[in-house]
Amino acid sequence: MLTELKREAYEANLALPRHGLINLTFGNASALDRRRGIFAIKPSGVAYADLRPADLVLVDLEGRQVEGRLRPSSDTPTHRRLFLAFPQIAGVVHTHSTHATAFAQAGRAIPILGTTHADFFNGDIPVTRRLTRREISGDAYEWETGGVIVERFRRLDPLAFPGVLVNRHAPFTWGETVHQAVAVAVAVECVARLALLSLSLAPGLRPIEPALLRRHFRRKHGPGAYYGQAS
Repeated sequence: MLTELKREAYEANLALPRHGLINLTFGNASALDRRRGIFAIKPSGVAYADLRPADLVLVDLEGRQVEGRLRPSSDTPTHRRLFLAFPQIAGVVHTHSTHATAFAQAGRAIPILGTTHADFFNGDIPVTRRLTRREISGDAYEWETGGVIVERFRRLDPLAFPGVLVNRHAPFTWGETVHQAVAVAVAVECVARLALLSLSLAPGLRPIEPALLRRHFRRKHGPGAYYGQAS
């Protein structure tokens, strides 16, 4: 089963450059086996072209490396903190995709302007506060990065808002599987680009009408969802 977990995380990581979400080695994906409390994550600094399933590192939810000859991603504590805080999820993705990262660097949420966005998020894609000097300078910087995400989600459902922009940094997304987290990462970059284009055409553009937001979000999510095929 853990070999399959590594394979799942490997395939998710390779999907990121294939979708144009990755430059160099900026980004990572992880997949969690919640029953065992172990997740597989990309090793730090390894080029995607060189990555092999055996290179994936296994880490438990206490932060101990349980398998792998390479060091895990430097973002591993952020992934771990999200897995601990959001029991509904089993996959996390981090990218520095261009348009979404532009919003993150500006400290701006991605406004919900159309139905493409509403298919994935039940509102604006949120942005965290900036990390404090103490949070940045300590030994637990990546853990603190997860902390500002968890703080931002005190009143938000992580499945209704399956991603966030870390202020001055970049997006993180998640899902009930790592492949869902990848799909959300693709969507976040898509709607960030659409938002920038839409606002350049209509600078005073208002958010989507609430009824249209509800219709598009609910047809894909929740007990009344009818998009796609029955399982």
